[in-house]
Amino acid sequence: LIIDGELHSFAPAGLTEYQIPEGVTSIGTRVFCGNEQLTRVSIPDGVTLIGESAFSNCKRLVTITLPESITSIGKCAFNGCRSMTNITIPDRVTRIRRETFQYCESLNNLIIGNSITCIEPYAFRSCSNLQEVTIPNSVTRIKEGAFYDCVSLKNITIGNGVALIESYAFSHCSALMSVTIPYSVKLIGHGVFSNCI
Repeated sequence: LIIDGELHSFAPAGLTEYQIPEGVTSIGTRVFCGNEQLTRVSIPDGVTLIGESAFSNCKRLVTITLPESITSIGKCAFNGCRSMTNITIPDRVTRIRRETFQYCESLNNLIIGNSITCIEPYAFRSCSNLQEVTIPNSVTRIKEGAFYDCVSLKNITIGNGVALIESYAFSHCSALMSVTIPYSVKLIGHGVFSNCI
């Protein structure tokens, strides 16, 4: 169901792949939430908004490409997409919202766009296959538990714009070998590297 350019609802009808139609400009809240059949979704250029929990718990979703037109991704949008292996966050997006990619257990290739200024709480919590993260210079704040329990994370590059690393941001990253903290950082919160054994 599409109303005024917004995709409001989706009836799966056994589909494993879906091409969102041209002309859609936004994907509404929880449209694909809990769909356990979809493995691939194609989003056309022109979509600017992905709503809250739009794809949460799409457990078999492996492939989704975000077009450069996207400016906003709602919180929990991909929470629990356990099969998704890679994601590139477009340059027009400015915030990675709370729990957006939490429990994306297969995620191993992450590219963060160069306009992101804030990584919100638990954005990448328990992305247990993620091994390397580069945080661009545009980011000024890494919030509480942003990469909590990313147990395979070995290398972190923190950009020169980061001023605040909040509590437990990298806690329980048990494979972490080394991290370089730039001079721009003014505050390191409680337990940021706790249990990084």
